Amino acid sequence: MAAASNEVHHPVDPGISKLQFAPFSSALDAGFWHELTQKKLNEYRLDETPKVIKGYYYNGDPLGLPARLTLEFSAFDMNASIPARCCPAFGTLYNTNTFETFKSCDKKSLLEKEANEIWESIKSGAAVENPMLLNRFLLLTFADLKKYHFYYWFCYPALCFPDGIHIIQKPMCLADRFPLNQIQALQKAYDELCQKEGVTALPYFLIKYHDNSVVISLLKKWEDFFQDQRGKVTVGVYDPCNLSHYPGWPLRNFLILAAHKWGSIFQSVEVLCFRDRTMQGVRDITHSIIFEIKLPERPLGPDCPKAVGWEKNQKGGMGPRMVNLSECMDPKRLAESSVDLNLKLMCWRLVPTLDLEKIVSARCLLLGAGTLGCSVARTLMGWGVRKITFVDNAKISYSNPVRQPLYEFEDCLSGGKPKALAAADRLQKIFPGVSSEGYNMSIPMPGHPVNFSEVTMAQARKDVAKLEELIDAHDVVFLLMDTRESRWLPAVIAASKRKVLYHTLL
Repeated sequence: MAAASNEVHHPVDPGISKLQFAPFSSALDAGFWHELTQKKLNEYRLDETPKVIKGYYYNGDPLGLPARLTLEFSAFDMNASIPARCCPAFGTLYNTNTFETFKSCDKKSLLEKEANEIWESIKSGAAVENPMLLNRFLLLTFADLKKYHFYYWFCYPALCFPDGIHIIQKPMCLADRFPLNQIQALQKAYDELCQKEGVTALPYFLIKYHDNSVVISLLKKWEDFFQDQRGKVTVGVYDPCNLSHYPGWPLRNFLILAAHKWGSIFQSVEVLCFRDRTMQGVRDITHSIIFEIKLPERPLGPDCPKAVGWEKNQKGGMGPRMVNLSECMDPKRLAESSVDLNLKLMCWRLVPTLDLEKIVSARCLLLGAGTLGCSVARTLMGWGVRKITFVDNAKISYSNPVRQPLYEFEDCLSGGKPKALAAADRLQKIFPGVSSEGYNMSIPMPGHPVNFSEVTMAQARKDVAKLEELIDAHDVVFLLMDTRESRWLPAVIAASKRKVLYHTLL
């Protein structure tokens, strides 16, 4: 892997003779990871093919903040607008399915591939027509959606001059170089060109200035704009860096373009790093810096120059970063997301045609909360069913917990808890995302006569009415009772209502 070079993280001796650059610092907010999660679950699934994404950078940060490339929730929408006075940057997302793939991915190859595309756009002239082709980036990710840990490695490919870039005139503040009226003319000309082009910011532009006027133009108009100039020209770059002696990363690829296209015509280039800060409601560009560099005498060859650009981790070494969003999430929501992901992984890998939405939305009625009822309930939950209702009239005895996994020894004390109510309560404790209810009631059976007292007859009618109501309110009925007689009435009711009915036997 190519290590980053010519990078500046802290101000150093301004007396250097070679130009150095402040690298980008990735700024990926929580909205980006949320959107990636949704894309992974509902669209990408197991697809690892590269995806186009969009970020932006800003040139108005106060001193002390790093030059940031920001990715928000809108990074996946190419038509989404970006904040005012921000410059867009387009990149490629490589989202891997496993952490092992993430670690073993050939980073050197990815960087070289992206650098070659930038180089080809320079050689073909496409980057002159569309300067955004110079501002490409890579994002390698792995999303552990069960834990909500996101691993990523950001890369902003930059082509390098073999011998570096020599400075002719050291960087100086714009206010120390030009009078205020000329600075105001520059700001006005820049705003007018942005408005004319319908953009929030121009990544690169051309500049000609006289005593009291400034004219700027698009990069693609270079030949006409500078046709009467030789020796030196002035160009502007939208600069996200706020250091007083160093430009930001976007200048690197532009200087390669300038050397390749116009190095034989011009010996030097004056660079204006355009910085546009608003503090307490007052807009100011006087802190922009301007300097002159010498273009290399030796022309660039046909092969792509060496490239650097992988971001260092928090410890300053070459390695990925990790974001842990589980700490700021509701544990119940985290559990639901983990369950959903597990189900979708099973579906993607084993049964791609399975309609998980139908399973998850199924309302299941379990008649019987014994050995069969406990096992079926756990299995249904494992497949994502969110609505489970129990019906049983028994209480938990001391022999039950060893065979019926929804109960414990404490449930048997004081005569035992009603099975249906205890089972529903235990499902909620196992997985808060499930909606479970329990009904402690009997199911009338043929061959088992009812005492003809008014109380028992009224209770029997009430139980039958409630059973019919429950079957009507559910999509699937499971007959999980011990006897054949107890299954007769619910089977008849379910058949009359055309409900899906499962008979389960030990």
